[in-house]
Amino acid sequence: MTTISLPATEKPWAQRVRSDPGLLFDIHHAIGGPYHIVQPDQFAENLRSFQAVLAERGVRGQVYFGKKANKAGCWLPKVAALDGAVDVASAPELVHALAQGIRGRDIGVTGAAKSDELLWLAVRHGCLIAVDALDELERLAEHARTDGPARILLRVLPARAPDSRFGLSPADLEPALARCAGLRPHVEMAGFSFHLDGYAVRPRAELAWELVELVGKARAAGLSAQAISIGGGFACSYLAPGDWAAFTAGHTENWFHAGKRFGAFYPYAQEPVGAAMLDAVLTTEFDGATLAHHLRDNDIRLLLEPGRALLIDAGFTVFPVQGFKRNDAHGITTVAGLSMSVSEQWKGSEFLPDPILLPRHPLPDAQPVASCVGGASCMEYDMLTWRKVPFPQPPAAGDLLLYPNTAGYQMDKNESEFHQMPLPPKIVLTDEDGRRRWRIDR
Repeated sequence: MTTISLPATEKPWAQRVRSDPGLLFDIHHAIGGPYHIVQPDQFAENLRSFQAVLAERGVRGQVYFGKKANKAGCWLPKVAALDGAVDVASAPELVHALAQGIRGRDIGVTGAAKSDELLWLAVRHGCLIAVDALDELERLAEHARTDGPARILLRVLPARAPDSRFGLSPADLEPALARCAGLRPHVEMAGFSFHLDGYAVRPRAELAWELVELVGKARAAGLSAQAISIGGGFACSYLAPGDWAAFTAGHTENWFHAGKRFGAFYPYAQEPVGAAMLDAVLTTEFDGATLAHHLRDNDIRLLLEPGRALLIDAGFTVFPVQGFKRNDAHGITTVAGLSMSVSEQWKGSEFLPDPILLPRHPLPDAQPVASCVGGASCMEYDMLTWRKVPFPQPPAAGDLLLYPNTAGYQMDKNESEFHQMPLPPKIVLTDEDGRRRWRIDR
């Protein structure tokens, strides 16, 4: 066997759109190149699912959309309407969030060594700023004295990630707390934050429990600590568990064009995912009670930033096919666009769910073909899909190739205008008064 099929799990809205290929061909006719479809109603459903878990567990808190996960503006009015929040890491992101109706008090500011422009804007608008270092705390204090008060979290360096470049080490945390006490009333130390890589429940729950204890220590020192942020890393699934298990158990370099090898893949099927993972964190027990109980008992708000998990199932990407040729036992499909628009490439990996061929002229008697997918540049490594994907018929110029479920990080994390090719626009798809409508995202 030289390849297997890895069909993506799809929500009904995406299946309905795909069953109407005329719409996608019409959009391509208007756009003239590759494009992304984004669906804000699905995003809103995902956000509500996280908020529902907090409510069900009786935990006060707020769900932040990590803006870096997708640049589209259409998500932000949904955040505003649902009383959510947005996490930003640059001045342009902060300005964009404000322009789309997000209030300053509902914006979190993260990232290492923030610019003075970002700190100034964040202080003036009352954003919640995660302080990453002692020198950043001093720079922020200057802005707070003239434009404050400033609201901050102290970002903690996790013991499990001692080499991370983010967060205050244990040696820096003590003087940071003392400095916050000395900066009152210009600086309000609102709590602590952390971020962990990976998708395991237990480490997040354990570090959250440690921060609950830190909140008590800060309060004893006279600080107004009232919240902890557990960051992101909420798991998502893109494939059926059986398909993912078959791939992980059997894949070899023969499944990939040119024998391409990868060091690791995103875990495309896992449990628990999304809001269920949040529930698992909240129901982890410490000292005979759940984390949710300890948060309630200590009157601590829980903040979280499930960027990818808010975007799961909320969009897909369409590439026009420019050509096809055979290479020994498999084909090579070339699309109008670049691999930088499917961003697993940026970390040396591959987006594994099968792209879906939408032929302009379906051929009932065609023979299936396995094909990799390359971009339109002159670079050998410009490959959207190294894996030999099974297609029902050979792709042809004028067909469309749909990459499912790309809204979370895939669409614009590594985008490029190489060869002076325009970036694929984002097309907002909505259902209004029984009609399916689309517009270019602003």
